[in-house]
Amino acid sequence: MVAWHSGEHPERLAYAMWSAIAESTLPVAHTLIATYGPIGALDRVASWVDRGAPGPYRDALDRLAPRLATTSIERLVDRHLAYGGFVLTPEDDAWPEGLNDLGPAAPLALWGRGGAALGPVPERGAPNVGPGSVESPTAGGSGTGMIAMVGARAATGYGLDFATTASGQLATMGYTVVSGGAYGIDAAAHRGALAAAGRTVAVLAGGPDRLYPAGNTELLHAIEAEGMILSEHPPGRQPARFRFLQRNRLIAALGAATVVVQAALRSGALHTARRAAELGRGVGAVPGPVTEQMSAGCHEAVRSGFATLVTDAAEIAELASAIGQVDASKHSHRRGVLDGLDPLQARVYDALPASGSAELVTLADVSGLSVGEVRSALGYLQLAGRVEVRGERYRRSR
Repeated sequence: MVAWHSGEHPERLAYAMWSAIAESTLPVAHTLIATYGPIGALDRVASWVDRGAPGPYRDALDRLAPRLATTSIERLVDRHLAYGGFVLTPEDDAWPEGLNDLGPAAPLALWGRGGAALGPVPERGAPNVGPGSVESPTAGGSGTGMIAMVGARAATGYGLDFATTASGQLATMGYTVVSGGAYGIDAAAHRGALAAAGRTVAVLAGGPDRLYPAGNTELLHAIEAEGMILSEHPPGRQPARFRFLQRNRLIAALGAATVVVQAALRSGALHTARRAAELGRGVGAVPGPVTEQMSAGCHEAVRSGFATLVTDAAEIAELASAIGQVDASKHSHRRGVLDGLDPLQARVYDALPASGSAELVTLADVSGLSVGEVRSALGYLQLAGRVEVRGERYRRSR
């Protein structure tokens, strides 16, 4: 049996071990932990290696046994501590409650780096891998929650500019911007938050020591210094195509709202937005040209009804807040020339030439009203300061 339970904090090591041997989307792992606890569940699985698992657990044991036999959790923890990492478990106060909405698809543990701008983290080099602090996604409205921003890797200049600007404004409002650390919109979202001296979290699809993609290594180190890097996988785990889709559910669950800036009809970003909608989160989609394939997914999200059209940071913040807490409605402060006039007054005012003046009879002819109706309307317009009279001619006030 693997010595996974040694040390001063066996439950934390047990959760870390579970995250190392089971992909988080294996529901039976959650069932076993809920039934026996993280340590008892590992004992149970280890005993099945020799005598065989009961029927419902046979397939799960086939997946768990190879990693159970080869994983040294102490070695992984030491490796993680070497760069100042920490582990969060579902029993920690700092565990993001929004992840629990994933049910049996929730992560079994989070391996993190950084956290200086997000809250207290354990003293580096401590014997236990202690918790960092991740803000609750339900804290939106006060400007202290998380907002996820995702989109195409092959983004256009329009998309990159929107993501950078909006994430910077959200960071200034106090929100933490969550994304996946990828090229394109993800990177622009992270950079916008960092440029505004704000907070940002990158959720990786591989181990926390695998800063992927390599071209974003410098950016990811900046995120680690000013924000946080999170992964549900232990050190050494390679990013893989299916893990990117798994990772998307974490981004969706962490955010009080998710905004997709640019996305094709078949894209990971649109998958994240749909997952956020399924979790009951607010979802926003940024419009673009109808001829641009990179905006087709955004338009489809709005057309399908699971996303709201958003055009700026205020509208995104409104999605993340309690109803009525943030109002991003747009109102024109410029008065129209016919504002405040009843229908007859509006017809008479509209009949006045834009420049020059006109007589009463001419205004009646142009407006199609009687001379009496025109005279009455002109009287109001004069009192309101909208019309001037010079002899028998009328003109708009300057």
